[in-house]
Amino acid sequence: MVDASPEKRSGCSLLNVVFGRSTFWLRRSTSTGSIPTQNSSSNNSVKTPSTPNSQRRRGSSDEAAFLDSCNNGSEGHPRPISRPSPKTHGMCPQSQIHPGNRVPGGPAANMLPNQGHVNQGRRVPREAIGISGELESMIADHQKSRGSSGLVRASSSNVMLFGNLGNLRQPGTSNASPNDNMFNCLPRPTAREEASVPAGRPLPAKTSSKAPPSSLCRALSTRMDPETLKILGNEDYKNGRFAEALALYDAAISIDPDKASYRSNKSAALTALGRLLEAIIECREAIRIEPHYHRAHNRAATLYLRLGEAEKAMYHYKHAGPEADPEVIAKARVVQTHLNKCTEAQKLRDWNNLIKESGRAISAGADSAPQIFALQAEAFLKLNRHQEADEVLINGPNFEVDACTKFLGPIGSSHLLMIRAQVDMAAGRFDDALEAAQRAVRLDSNNKEANMVMMSARAVATARSRGNELFKASRFMEACSAYAGGLEHDAYNSVLLCNRAACWSKLGQLEKAIEDCTAALNVRPSYSKARLRRADCHAKLGNWEASIRDYEVLNRETPDDEEVSRVLSEARSQLNRQRGDAD
Repeated sequence: MVDASPEKRSGCSLLNVVFGRSTFWLRRSTSTGSIPTQNSSSNNSVKTPSTPNSQRRRGSSDEAAFLDSCNNGSEGHPRPISRPSPKTHGMCPQSQIHPGNRVPGGPAANMLPNQGHVNQGRRVPREAIGISGELESMIADHQKSRGSSGLVRASSSNVMLFGNLGNLRQPGTSNASPNDNMFNCLPRPTAREEASVPAGRPLPAKTSSKAPPSSLCRALSTRMDPETLKILGNEDYKNGRFAEALALYDAAISIDPDKASYRSNKSAALTALGRLLEAIIECREAIRIEPHYHRAHNRAATLYLRLGEAEKAMYHYKHAGPEADPEVIAKARVVQTHLNKCTEAQKLRDWNNLIKESGRAISAGADSAPQIFALQAEAFLKLNRHQEADEVLINGPNFEVDACTKFLGPIGSSHLLMIRAQVDMAAGRFDDALEAAQRAVRLDSNNKEANMVMMSARAVATARSRGNELFKASRFMEACSAYAGGLEHDAYNSVLLCNRAACWSKLGQLEKAIEDCTAALNVRPSYSKARLRRADCHAKLGNWEASIRDYEVLNRETPDDEEVSRVLSEARSQLNRQRGDAD
């Protein structure tokens, strides 16, 4: 019964699919995954001896062996290939078996003797169970369901259906659309490059709806040629798809890490995404690879200017050659002048002048310099203008601590964290303040000022927690003392002042409550809780004009607050009544 073996059929499966043939051909192999072909009357089987072709490892360029196997399939009587099987099944005529066929009846009835399950229960001939057989059934199903036989050459030895890319994971869902983003097929970035992205999180949202399928076909057909990937990245960059361009540049770098232009282009994409500290690192790498790369020098000069490093900007401008931008050197000189004045003002503790000069440096081009924004915030803190200090850091660049440490070094990054801790503490974010202060000390353990900020943050946070517990227990005098203990470490902390005012109000000492609320509002004018508390104390004392002023401010800030509108109307009525009685 050798004639029952499917190997006697001529042609290979992939060519059969292309030219409409529906029969299966089993590639010869001596691997443990060989498919048994059994005689219907006997359990004995003969194994094919090893041959050079059968022992060859499948690689990226085995078309020769592939075609040779196809030709062998049309010759005389090849030896049957089999593997011991626990049961012997009769052979069904090959012409009756087609991929995806369904036999009427239940699962047991549909299961032919020589069929097996693959791909989540799809029944295919047992001869087809394997890599090539499963692929052939996928192709047949695709052609049957979509009426399309378009193939995408994924490698020299494989053909995949567009949209059925094997175990290449698709974003978001296992049933991905055929038009899904092409970048899932590209090499993954290195561990150092992935460190800049939080684990488990996706890449930044795309500016375009979907990548064109032609880009995927081109990327795969070129066998990941880095120059082609760069060209595709340039197209995405020109069209504003910076995240996609970044992924393509990363792929090109993973293939050829010693090409300066790939690093420079990646720097441009990172800059467009606002990741300036990572961008300057890529520029440095491009210049290291190619020291006379003019475009990389010009790009570095622009980045250093924005990051407040005027001297480094001027250095790279001089090496930019014909790529040099004259505006960069002019701005760099202006920024350097203002930075020198900032240094002088800081030494003289002239905080008002420091605020002015740092603002001018930012306006001149250093719009993403974390150290300049920190200088300005520090000056506002020294002047007890806590709200403005908080606004400076909110409006300034928000770089990751690790990226700042790479750029500024541990001492510079420690100073930034120390300023951040002081601003957080002034704004009442005590847990954040303590965390930032502790990290600053870890980066620079010799920084005495950072150590003092850490101790103050811990003491203030403890005092606030203790005072809140006592206040909830209606032990108002003890709570007042607890808040006072925290104020010894931070005399102008608005949260502690406002909380102590609540204690004074409960104790009936309204004048002291008004004093603490006023002190809190002096450093944070938008602190609505302190303003509301002061307005209430003024109302209890019959100071209706002062109460109305505070309520009017609150009403402008929160026009939808019905309670504020109600008490404001009541205060106005009381004032009118008071004036009527006086008349």
